[in-house]
Amino acid sequence: MSTTTLSPPPLGAAPVTPIRPPSPVRPRDFGMKDAALLALSALSALALVWVVFYQLTLLSGAFGFLVCWYAVFLAMYWLASAQMVDRMAASDRVVTVAVVTGAAVVIGLLLFVVLWVSFKAVPHFSWHLLTKDQKFFQILGPHALSSVGVAHAVVGTLEQVGMAALIGVPVAVATAVFLNEVGGRGTRLVRTVVTAMSGTPSVIAGVFIYSILIINHVLGYSGFAAALALFVLLLPLVTRTTEEVLRVVPSGLREASLALGASEWRTVWSVVLPTARSGVITAVLLGVARAAGETAPLLFTAFGSQVMNYNVFSHPQGALPLVVWSNVRQAEPVLVTLAFEAAFVLLVIVLVLFVAARVLGRTRTRGRRRGRTGNGRLFHRNAQPVPIDLPIDIGGNYR
Repeated sequence: MSTTTLSPPPLGAAPVTPIRPPSPVRPRDFGMKDAALLALSALSALALVWVVFYQLTLLSGAFGFLVCWYAVFLAMYWLASAQMVDRMAASDRVVTVAVVTGAAVVIGLLLFVVLWVSFKAVPHFSWHLLTKDQKFFQILGPHALSSVGVAHAVVGTLEQVGMAALIGVPVAVATAVFLNEVGGRGTRLVRTVVTAMSGTPSVIAGVFIYSILIINHVLGYSGFAAALALFVLLLPLVTRTTEEVLRVVPSGLREASLALGASEWRTVWSVVLPTARSGVITAVLLGVARAAGETAPLLFTAFGSQVMNYNVFSHPQGALPLVVWSNVRQAEPVLVTLAFEAAFVLLVIVLVLFVAARVLGRTRTRGRRRGRTGNGRLFHRNAQPVPIDLPIDIGGNYR
């Protein structure tokens, strides 16, 4: 058997250096050089688009300039990143910039609306706005804003939206449970109807209630008619969102419950819905927020009123969206200010509903988790092993 021996390198030869593999490229690594590359790409795109947009062509407009600058910026940033780092990292960074830009635009628009309404309403806001209506409102009075309020609109909005949620939320959750948990032949038809209803314009809901109930004198202009129109808008949104939330619940939880002998409705009530409680609350809040801000259905159903009306089943009733719609178009500055104050109150009501629902949902979940943890600790603390004396000797025979 022959053996091979390694001969030493000849004298005068250069030492052999080991080949090191290239260092891995991590697309998420973002240092000072990457930040400088991003800034230089943005500045270069800005200069190039400015020259082409305003000097070499007849184009104009701030919006078009921003769109062209952003497109050129993404292209230049990808080219620079591909040359400096890697193509995969360049694509990842461009997508990251696009996603972050979209999130920033959404948050910026939301903050702009909230801050603009607050800027217009807060300097003139006073607490009597929530205790008075427009019964003795004098536009040309020296202290017009001190004698007017939107209490009637606040009451109307709360009653109409509350009644719409009271009717619509159970129906929407039951429909979502039918679509996701029960199924059957009618599933496709129900899902098609819900999808069609979600794309229906809000004014069609008001016209529908007006033509079916109000023209035929089944109902008059009232808050209840407005609640029915808001129910038509709330139902598909809550149903579709709840259905998507129920799909996220692991199927293993359902199988475990059924394996323990629970019935199907018991599994849905005690396992599926509690697991998806946070998502269901979010779905309900989305529906309530949309219903609270609708104006077109109220024009054909509630009709609007300038005095307090607690009776939701008779006579026209005011609402905050109607106050905003009817006053923001007026020429008097007092009425425009009143419209912004009503819009500010509506924003605060929706924000309070969101925060309260989220806090209540999280508190209950944490309380149950703490209770389970505490019971487990108490069991392990108090439980002691009990020796069992079996009548069997060492040989395996019974005594």
